Amino acid sequence: MASIRRFQVTFDCADPDRVARFWAEVLGYVKQPAENQGTWAACVDPSGEGPRLYFQKVPEGRVAKNRVHLDVRVGTGLVGDERLAALLAEAERLEALGAKRVQVLYADGVNESCIPMQDIEGNEFCVD
Repeated sequence: MASIRRFQVTFDCADPDRVARFWAEVLGYVKQPAENQGTWAACVDPSGEGPRLYFQKVPEGRVAKNRVHLDVRVGTGLVGDERLAALLAEAERLEALGAKRVQVLYADGVNESCIPMQDIEGNEFCVD
């Protein structure tokens, strides 16, 4: 059996173009042109390393917690105050793009700090 090497992450949303622009800015991705404006949008990693993000318009709003979410990894290899400072700086940048900070989870001796957030349509993600 061959292993899967490429995948995309699909988001259900109300405004695909707006959400695609948000995530392209968050991740340094490039928004792809969409032939069917309004029904879907996508963005890709310009290096070709990361997965394609696909956003499809759905009529219903989100009513429960995400079962899958993205982690924006800015603290990899950092610990303690240095990690927290990097996470807080990224959270501020993302808030300027329209994200909402839910809380700050501080290091507790077992887990390092993490910042749960919501994108512009309320989908959860973490700055980690």
